[in-house]
Amino acid sequence: MIRIAFRPRRARVAAACLLASAAAVAQTPPTTRIDPVVVTGNPLGRDDATRPAAVLGGDLLFLRRAGTLGETLDGLPGVAGSGFGANASRPVIRGLDGDRIRLLDNGAGLVDASNLSFDHAVAIDPLVVERIEVLRGPAALLFGGNATGGVVNTLDNRVPRAPQAGLAGRAELRLGGAASERAAAAVLDGGAGGFAWHADLATRRTDDLRTPRFTPRADGEPLAPATRVRNSASESQAGAVGAGWVSAQGYAGLSLDRMDHDYGVTVEPDVTIRLLRERAAFAGEWRTLPLPLISSVSLKASRTRYAHEEVEGSGEVGTRFASTGDEWRAELRHRPLAGLEGVLGVQGERLDFSALGEEAFVPGTATRSDAVFLLEEFRLGDARFSAGLRSERVTVSSKGDAADAAEPRFGAPRTRRFTPGSASLGVQLALGGGWQASGQVGRTERAPAYYELYADGLHLATAAYEIGDPDLGPERSRHLEVGLAFRGEGTRLAVNLFSTRFSRYIALRDTGAVVTIPAEEPGEPDVEVPEYRFEGVRARLLGAEIEAATTLALAGSPLQLSATLDLVRGDDLDRDEPLPRLPPLRLRVGAAWSLGGFTLGADLRHAARQGRVPDTDTATPSATLLDLWLRGRVAALPGLGWTIKLANAGDELAFNAAAVSTVRGLSPAAGRSLSAALQWRW
Repeated sequence: MIRIAFRPRRARVAAACLLASAAAVAQTPPTTRIDPVVVTGNPLGRDDATRPAAVLGGDLLFLRRAGTLGETLDGLPGVAGSGFGANASRPVIRGLDGDRIRLLDNGAGLVDASNLSFDHAVAIDPLVVERIEVLRGPAALLFGGNATGGVVNTLDNRVPRAPQAGLAGRAELRLGGAASERAAAAVLDGGAGGFAWHADLATRRTDDLRTPRFTPRADGEPLAPATRVRNSASESQAGAVGAGWVSAQGYAGLSLDRMDHDYGVTVEPDVTIRLLRERAAFAGEWRTLPLPLISSVSLKASRTRYAHEEVEGSGEVGTRFASTGDEWRAELRHRPLAGLEGVLGVQGERLDFSALGEEAFVPGTATRSDAVFLLEEFRLGDARFSAGLRSERVTVSSKGDAADAAEPRFGAPRTRRFTPGSASLGVQLALGGGWQASGQVGRTERAPAYYELYADGLHLATAAYEIGDPDLGPERSRHLEVGLAFRGEGTRLAVNLFSTRFSRYIALRDTGAVVTIPAEEPGEPDVEVPEYRFEGVRARLLGAEIEAATTLALAGSPLQLSATLDLVRGDDLDRDEPLPRLPPLRLRVGAAWSLGGFTLGADLRHAARQGRVPDTDTATPSATLLDLWLRGRVAALPGLGWTIKLANAGDELAFNAAAVSTVRGLSPAAGRSLSAALQWRW
């Protein structure tokens, strides 16, 4: 068994030696150019340097693809996964999670219950995703106040956007790993003339996750030592069809998709969640319009039906969550006017939510949101300025207790109305020689989510009795960010420093009180759980992200070296204590050497000890994980590629500081495992 003892000073020395030795043996460096990152989430469709972004696609996504969206993105600068076992992991960006991170499916809001509870999975299967975009920092002007921390946009071709002649597609097979994954996906695109169509299908099965030997803890008490995460197996299927008209002037099309996902809940050994999502979507864009001021118009609309059942070991459905969501969005891009180029947009969302069962801790609710936003850019010499405004009208209604409720908790129906507004100003300055500086200031408001207003009940995922505050005001924050970036021949460097200060941060806080839950069966003892309340507090987040990459030549073949470092520090200023579930300082050093038709790679990831936690939480120890991988292509079939990966080669025991404390001690990171993936594109 390999054990790696990590010491920060030695790590710095080792990283320096790695870079120095590579440079020493480098011969004529290749002239590989690092292309700018173009984010389609920017309606102006260009390199968005004023908003730090990351894009996963192609071979990089093929290498990083995992069973959940959070795990796929975990390790990107400023991005972690919430990690509720092996099946539910939502992205955490710059220490913010839940309703402060906007999840999009092809630019439209994702409807599921993952923002309500940590044990609810994100209703997206990464197997069928072709590209993932991550915008770090406030993006509320484009996507809403619940994008304070950032945006994750998953993209596929379910609504065709470009002409397709003949048949193209992708087939992918993935086997092995710590959960003994068996997964396959097929994606087909075809068309003729102005007609294009799409179809995809994916299936996945996993066993309970294997880990290094550890002692699980439930309700603060140690359990028997284990090498697997209990009740973490899963099974899922996803599929979609789409078709539309495409041309050089634009596109318009429809898609239908469905996802079924059954998975175990780690904190409850005999509970399984059955998740079903069905979605119908329309998307269209019309360019080269014969209008004097408008250059293009785009429209997106979708309807999503989501159902989620928590099934007891006896087969009885304990709680059922259901949501129906409608969203539409229109954007008008105007032609250059007095040096200004920009987009005017309107957006509407409707969400009806219901929770039925003894364990439901939120009443039925209805959320209505309408917004208008404006984004403008202006060039002045080597500087590009951007400014934006967004105004929303949000209504959040509780249906209260049912007329026949045996134990009324939610009271009478109630409605709250909010008018959040956001504004930002950014600048990007070309300094010459490949260097750019950027800065952004802004103010963001977010209307409270339905559970922050109306929750009242035992939440098993957090092992606490959660109580909302129906009188909460909107969450308000001010943000400042500065960055410096360099792009050259085969080299990239980016440094971003950010500060976010909340005058009202909606936090779930331990009140110190205890709530007694009566026993379900006579003779059994009552259960006491802590009381948590949603409250508005003053808070502050400070952080930094550093990315570096360069390409050298080793033995006449390209050697790619990369490194990232990120950290975030968050404080509850009212209580003078750290904010909960913050990722620690993280360092990653990677190398990829291409020789012939093969690429050999290594990634060393270190997470420092997270000791800055509230009094109600415990510290998370440091950990260092080493991944090794080999990638190649089949010469006879140029579109056929494969990857073999040895993950956590040292079999290091690691825990996720961003995970809720009730599951952190039950579900460490995966142990040493070998996996293989095969992908054929044609």
